[in-house]
Amino acid sequence: MQQVEIPTLDGTIGALLARPDTTEKLPGIIQLTDGLGLRQAHVDLSNSIAERGYVVLTPNIFYRTTKPPAFDFEPDFPSERARNRFRELTGPLTPEAMVRDGSAYIDVLSVQPLVSRGPMGVVGFCFAGQFALRMAAARPGRIAAAASFHGGGLVTDTDQSPHLVLPRVKARLYFGHAVNDQGMPADAIEELDRALQAWGGEYENETYDGALHGWMIADHRKVYNPEQAERGFAKLMALFDSTL
Repeated sequence: MQQVEIPTLDGTIGALLARPDTTEKLPGIIQLTDGLGLRQAHVDLSNSIAERGYVVLTPNIFYRTTKPPAFDFEPDFPSERARNRFRELTGPLTPEAMVRDGSAYIDVLSVQPLVSRGPMGVVGFCFAGQFALRMAAARPGRIAAAASFHGGGLVTDTDQSPHLVLPRVKARLYFGHAVNDQGMPADAIEELDRALQAWGGEYENETYDGALHGWMIADHRKVYNPEQAERGFAKLMALFDSTL
């Protein structure tokens, strides 16, 4: 695991770079952390992806607000204190900021000596599911696979709803949803599926039985679902392996 710094107009982004022990050039993957930020659980996940034959960049997506850890207390959602901190972290990540940051992530990963010059993949968790989708729309020539797990707010009633970027996406897409997710309820999942059908690209859009929001991340002790997390990881790797 290597530490890298990404200079941008909005500040310097700290990130981690994971790769297997090889001199072979490999496809690049960008992992966008959930709302609790960059921490050991995402380091472990990056290493697991890298071991499958990828170079994985995991940035501190909340660099405008803080360095890791993003929370200096044990977050206990839905407590008011945790919700306020989450708003502090995500507030600066406007759609425009996601596009700027995403391009910086792609650019820095592209020039790594052991990254191949072919297409890349991106995966986002929780709040960052929409981040991954916006990256795929903004850089369709570079992002060939994009995934979202327990992504929130992928469909809203505003003119900046993430799903509205679909016409600009050329990537193969995967959406894995939680059950009873306030950030992505069943009617929003259905609306997303209608939008995906109209889009006409390759995608999967499914809900994981019995999996609550956050089920993919091992340190979400109350909701982590090992069986469904294993299934989700297999789906993610199948997406990347078949596309990149």
